[in-house]
Amino acid sequence: MLRSLLARLAFVVAFAPALSFAQLPPGVTQGVTVEGVTQYKLDNGLEVLLFPDASKPVTTVNVTYKVGSRHENYGETGMAHLLEHLTFLGTTSIDNIWKEFGKRGIEFNGTTFFDRTNYFESFPANEESLAFALKAEAERMSGALIRKSSLDTEMTVVRNEFESGENNPLLVLWQKMQAAAYDWHNYGKSTIGARSDIENVDIERLRAFYRTYYQPDNAVLIVAGKFDPASTLAAIAKEFGGIPKPTRALPRLYTSEPTSDGGHTVTVRRVGSAQYVGALFRVMQGAHPDYAAMEALGEIMTTEPAGRLYQALVETRKATSVQNWSFATYDPGPAIFFAQVAVGESVDPAREAMLATLFGVKDRPITQAELDRVRTKYLKAFDETINNPQAFGRDLSEWIALGDWRTFFLHRDRWRKLTPADVTRVAAEWIKPSNMTLGTFVPDAKPDRAPATASIDVGAMVAGYKGDAPVAAGEAFDPTPANLEARTERVRLDNGMTLALLPKKTRGEVVRFSLRMRFGDEASLEGTSTAASLAGSMLALGTTAHPRQAFDDALDALKSKVAFGGGATSASASGETVRGNLGATLKLVAEALRTPAFDAGEYDKLVRASLASIEKSRSDPQAIAGRAFNRHVKPFPPGDVRETPTFDEQIARLEAAKLDDAKAFHAKFYGASNAELAIVGDFDPAEAKALAAQLFGSWRSPQPYARVPDPFQATKPVIETIETPDKANAVLVGGMTIAMSDRSPDYASMLVAERILGGAPESRLFTVVRQQMGLSYGVGSFLDEGRLDDNSTLGLYAIYAPQNVARVKAAIADQVRLALDKGFTAEEVDNAKRALLEERFSARAQDGVVASSLVSQAYLGRTWQFSADIDRAIGAVSVDTANAALRKYLKPDGLATFVAGDFTKK
Repeated sequence: MLRSLLARLAFVVAFAPALSFAQLPPGVTQGVTVEGVTQYKLDNGLEVLLFPDASKPVTTVNVTYKVGSRHENYGETGMAHLLEHLTFLGTTSIDNIWKEFGKRGIEFNGTTFFDRTNYFESFPANEESLAFALKAEAERMSGALIRKSSLDTEMTVVRNEFESGENNPLLVLWQKMQAAAYDWHNYGKSTIGARSDIENVDIERLRAFYRTYYQPDNAVLIVAGKFDPASTLAAIAKEFGGIPKPTRALPRLYTSEPTSDGGHTVTVRRVGSAQYVGALFRVMQGAHPDYAAMEALGEIMTTEPAGRLYQALVETRKATSVQNWSFATYDPGPAIFFAQVAVGESVDPAREAMLATLFGVKDRPITQAELDRVRTKYLKAFDETINNPQAFGRDLSEWIALGDWRTFFLHRDRWRKLTPADVTRVAAEWIKPSNMTLGTFVPDAKPDRAPATASIDVGAMVAGYKGDAPVAAGEAFDPTPANLEARTERVRLDNGMTLALLPKKTRGEVVRFSLRMRFGDEASLEGTSTAASLAGSMLALGTTAHPRQAFDDALDALKSKVAFGGGATSASASGETVRGNLGATLKLVAEALRTPAFDAGEYDKLVRASLASIEKSRSDPQAIAGRAFNRHVKPFPPGDVRETPTFDEQIARLEAAKLDDAKAFHAKFYGASNAELAIVGDFDPAEAKALAAQLFGSWRSPQPYARVPDPFQATKPVIETIETPDKANAVLVGGMTIAMSDRSPDYASMLVAERILGGAPESRLFTVVRQQMGLSYGVGSFLDEGRLDDNSTLGLYAIYAPQNVARVKAAIADQVRLALDKGFTAEEVDNAKRALLEERFSARAQDGVVASSLVSQAYLGRTWQFSADIDRAIGAVSVDTANAALRKYLKPDGLATFVAGDFTKK
């Protein structure tokens, strides 16, 4: 009976959103429906996809334009990305989309890649925000102003973004390899463009590019999440239907790469603290029937710890990590393999082992077990995306760029049908020396070339495609503090562990959980930070009953995702699964927490990878400035669990650590007497309580627990400059500690004040330093508030070109001084209050956030009433209280400021 009822409900949810032809607005026709997604078409050529889901009160709007760096001409590299920036800076009736979205609390962004540009907004479901998002996107399509004044400032912002990427050794290596691999096609050019093109782009060419590609017949509009399909489609017809159908024909792109007739060699020499070796192969396009097999090959090679490259390089200490990248592109794209090698060690053994493994597939074919392992992970990731309308509404852009949105489902189906023979064949056809870009060129009298590619008729592939039935839908739940509190049940186990249970129906029967165990005290934990961190990191690396790979496979088989962590004062586990697998998943979590394997081999790999990561950070301006700031504002002595060590101290402690230290810490401190477990989503509370008692109820902490305090220490003002040679981007981090917590009477006023100053895209710092002056890609402020101690950190940050350090400092100082002297306006305060409340609502709509909040509430002795009180306090903030809070806490003369970069270059 229940199964029959659920089936009927699923049918209603699945098919209710599709509108009958009689209901369609004028100028709109209905197309296919696949797995809950319904296609519509406007007379002007705009394609519309509606994916309604009432289980989460959030709506996502996404417009994907089928234009990216692939469409740029000579001298226009980076134009698609630059245009993405400029369309935020004014339309015929909206002066600044950044600011208007920000003050409404709408989460938004735009991204550009090889084949597409997309813009998306997510917000708590309401008609006002949806109407504004549709209006803004319609104006972006038809009425973006593309002003010369905007270009002059935004060009330098984009250039700063370019410089930021130049600090990343792996990105730089990839860009150079890609450029060498593609002789003619624009995939050989970075999406962000050449510095000279960014700096010298012609405004009229930019406007012409906009007029050509930002048209309804070159765009797909997606609305996903909670919304009314009929009224939304009517609003779309109203906002977009009046845009004229273009009379121009889209340019025909005809450049293609010939089959490679020899390898390429790339060597990049720059200052840095990480070594990489890579191999790039030009392969098929994302819509090709073999692309799923190529994707599978990449995962089979690099998945941890069973991947072939992982076994051949990391297990043998030739490398510290391996990874693969592949991009589903419109034209034939790349498949790339990377290995990181410890600084000071030769890359030759890693390179030789990498090539032997890659080229060895024909002699050692792919096995069924290898394919099943990565297929399980991929299909689990697909389910996670389709069960999350926000993610689906954004991710679909990549598949639209291939030619048709249904390739998303078609690709999933191809993964299902893959055989080991398919993957082995694809490796033999494409992974060969003549098709490779590496660090060595090898002449070959008889080149063994990869097959030529043919064009793909995506329309024929997807014609008549039906897909799977939609997954089970969840309930419509309004995440107000009152509703959350009414639904929450709190239980204390005999050993002191606290349970917080919030059952509700979710899409796909997803359930999320969060667990945190707290242990020790200030005295007993002294000098244990390194051992504690290593013990926490070992939790995910296998148990006494399940070695690492078996443990990972068991979670994948359960469609579960779990993240473990641990440090000197606590350990945690959080994740998600589906209703029927919650019990088995929590049993694995308990197994990992109570009986980790502490395998010597895994420990050795962990330490080596940690050392390599620290070495990489030693020359990174952001890591250097951030660590210096943290050490200054929280100056605890060596051995204290609250201490931030230097890079050298951290390395020395890791090198001196022993596996037995981690084991001993676990045995001495781990237990559940002072733990909190929250479960949110689709589950049976009675079963959950019994299971928690069974798994954790008898596990008592071996040591007494007392919270380690975080007392207020006034910050000593300082300005420190740190040189980081050969880094194109510089970083500023500054701030001070303030005697405040989230319990302080003026906390809400300070939240509002900090947001206006620099805590949001519409803030003063962002508007002036980035949008008006064009000095920084990322600039703003932050507030790290205390909970139980009146000790918070108020800070400022910016990234910028090193030669602009004086201007950036002055611009930030001017805005701080102006805010303190003149104060904020009523409009700014009202906008900030509304945005904060909308963001808090959106956070409560995320079950993972709710689970984490329940854990914090149990620890802090709070309920959802505290959240409601904060909401009310925010609503009561006035101009006077916001200005008073800023003036009380922000003291320019008391700031500690750290800047890191290459300031010697002219």
